[in-house]
Amino acid sequence: QVHLVESGGGLVQTGGSLRLSCAASGRTFSSYAMGWFRQAPGKEREFVAVISLSGARTYYADSVKGRFTISRDNAKNTAYLQMNSLKPEDTAVYYCATKPYYSDYAGEEEYEYWGQGTQVTVSS
Repeated sequence: QVHLVESGGGLVQTGGSLRLSCAASGRTFSSYAMGWFRQAPGKEREFVAVISLSGARTYYADSVKGRFTISRDNAKNTAYLQMNSLKPEDTAVYYCATKPYYSDYAGEEEYEYWGQGTQVTVSS
């Protein structure tokens, strides 16, 4: 069992930055890959980024590549999503999730545990 808690969301202007955190407890943090997803109002949840167990490999959705950076600190049991150059279309509830192995696959099916989400709103 893994418990995930996201934080760091809020209201920011276009072009601004936010850093989301995902604190994990339960299973050994370094034993699973971490992903970030988001869901905008009226839309399906979509993949944002994933990071491998050690942090050496990452993969991003095209919509955030070059603007967002996923990272993790296994000593702190925490994953991060640094979001720069934010746009109104980045407005969504952001979720972190775990899966037992790393892959570049963007589907949700491989993910086992999910956080409750944190709201990010980008004003124009």
